[in-house]
Amino acid sequence: MTIDHPTVTDNDTADAVDTRFAALPSRPGKIVAVHLSYESRAAQRGRRPAAPSYFFKASSSVAASGGVVERPAGTELLAFEGEIALVIGTAARRVGVDDAWRHVGWVTAANDLGLYDLRANDKGSNVRSKGGDGFTPIGPTLLPAADLDPTALRVRTWVDGRLRQEGTTDDLLFPLAQLVADLSQHFTLESGDIILTGTPAGSSVVVPGEVVEVEVDVPATGASTGRLITTVVDGPDIPFDETLGSLPAVDDLQREEAWGSREAAGLAGDGVSAQGSAGPEGRVGGPLSPQLRDKLLRTPVAALSQQLRKRGLDNVTIDGVRPLHPASKLVGTAKTLRFVPGREDLFASHGGGYNAQKRAFDTVADGEVIVIEARGEAGSGTLGDVLAIRAHARGAAGIVTDGGVRDIAAVADVGIPVYTVGGHPAVLGRKHVPWDVNVTIACGGTTVQPGDILVGDADGVIVIPPARAQEIADAALLQEEEDAWIAARVAEGHPVEGLFPMNAHWRAIYEESR
Repeated sequence: MTIDHPTVTDNDTADAVDTRFAALPSRPGKIVAVHLSYESRAAQRGRRPAAPSYFFKASSSVAASGGVVERPAGTELLAFEGEIALVIGTAARRVGVDDAWRHVGWVTAANDLGLYDLRANDKGSNVRSKGGDGFTPIGPTLLPAADLDPTALRVRTWVDGRLRQEGTTDDLLFPLAQLVADLSQHFTLESGDIILTGTPAGSSVVVPGEVVEVEVDVPATGASTGRLITTVVDGPDIPFDETLGSLPAVDDLQREEAWGSREAAGLAGDGVSAQGSAGPEGRVGGPLSPQLRDKLLRTPVAALSQQLRKRGLDNVTIDGVRPLHPASKLVGTAKTLRFVPGREDLFASHGGGYNAQKRAFDTVADGEVIVIEARGEAGSGTLGDVLAIRAHARGAAGIVTDGGVRDIAAVADVGIPVYTVGGHPAVLGRKHVPWDVNVTIACGGTTVQPGDILVGDADGVIVIPPARAQEIADAALLQEEEDAWIAARVAEGHPVEGLFPMNAHWRAIYEESR
């Protein structure tokens, strides 16, 4: 198919606008989206509509494959929805179901992105929650509808290479031709208009650094739109203006619907996420408070370990790693990166380009610690000086890897706290394939979830569940005060017996001194 595009001026804005619609015959006059249309999605939501319902999306939300979508500052629930998009070829007004498909010019892939943080005040219109710039990636290839059986299409969605959605048109509540015919009862569908036909089960939340891919194909023939690729990034640090309209707001219902289930949203059991405002893999919505960070900076890792052990948490030390800067304290929240064992074919598919390792270092946020699962394999580097510099420039609090580090002297010179099993000159591909970002990992024999709090000093690194961090820090500081008092008494010449730990006599003296 040949597409004639409008003449592009040397104006940057015109260039950007033209690029957004590169996969389409023209800028769409209307984008109409279906609320709920797949049996699997209806079962997931617990409701089955008797007839289709719709909402409009702005044509300014269209984006081309290979672009980015920004998650606005102060929000947490940006969700993907892989969909089959119908592009109208010839105008349709009051057409019947039997005649409707011939008015569809092309079929392609779309991602109906939505921000659940903004749903509350828009009810079902989704004006703000789904109308943002870049919230409707479309493409990359148009398949002529005349060559397709509308009952034999499939849509699939991957996040960071993992299949998250798969649905076929035989699972639709309302056939594609019915959607065209129904809408044509109410207004003219014009050439270039787009119908987003709904999403199957599996839609969930994505976070900055993750890559979403959507493909529509015909399994019987192999015809495919190719993969529509969108990378999620942080939007500019500009908050919404409360004087202009309602602010983002989330509750457990929004989290459940955005993630797809209570379990996925971290709301299973008593309904309270163990990670605060968390989702799958324990992702959390905010950084450490300055007050808590200050307490942890003042608290030795050994003291934190003691308090965690008192509360039944003993398997929380990242074993086998040593600091490049023993005098520097490490405090931050985990951003996880997982490597799998090296395999040539997998490294060919996942090791090059903008792989998981590069995404992790390119998107680490201020105050986060990049924690790498390398299975204790020290036979190659897991990072070098360039990535250490990138993490430092992004404001990362540190790096922890249970693998090796290349250019170890240069990495040490960067100045960012780094914990590793040691140096090794070999490149990553000798032993590892970069695989996942922001998933639960094992590092140094310890489970680490995104958003867990890491504290490190010369003794090593410890992992603290965020929900327990305030309690642990307060208790550890009190214990440090007590231990310092005991040490002073021992220095004065008192015997350890009865003093460490304190018996009732010494306890009374200590309490009086306080």
